[in-house]
Amino acid sequence: MEDLSLHILDIAENSVSAGASVIQIKITEDIKENVLLVEISDNGEGMDENAVKAVTDPFFTTKAERGRRVGLGIPLLAQAAREADGDISIVSEKGRGTTIKARFQHDHIDRKPVGDIAMTLTILISANPEIDFVFEYKRNDQFYEVDTREIREELEDVPINDPAVIKFIKDSISKWLSDTKSIMLE
Repeated sequence: MEDLSLHILDIAENSVSAGASVIQIKITEDIKENVLLVEISDNGEGMDENAVKAVTDPFFTTKAERGRRVGLGIPLLAQAAREADGDISIVSEKGRGTTIKARFQHDHIDRKPVGDIAMTLTILISANPEIDFVFEYKRNDQFYEVDTREIREELEDVPINDPAVIKFIKDSISKWLSDTKSIMLE
């Protein structure tokens, strides 16, 4: 995977498969501390202690679907974090959900770019309108949040995956990212 947004997409799709009704995605860029954190949490079925220990093994999968013998998403995210002087942690409880945190050295030459996170979020929301997504991005002292539960309240009878709503969400995220990136460069 070329960028972190694709890792986030893969992990969030695992959350969907695990029966989550709420998926929270947090990205924190702290230039002073030279850290990039990515956290994906869900309220899905969770994993037992043995599965948590095994989940970074590329030959382990919880998917029983035909033809799916390996689960590369978490191992590849762990590898990407370690290549950038970071690491990964996984906390999960059966019946309560899972939280995956990946830490990267922000300025490490091997750190993958964040990528098109706006597109990743809109894909997730479009494809899973029955699931609530909370997206938080903190870049130094700037903070942005999208919570589909709040958007649903405003929309009333308009579906969350209506093309106009999806375009609004994507444009909003993209604009915030662009605006805060230009502030960082000043």
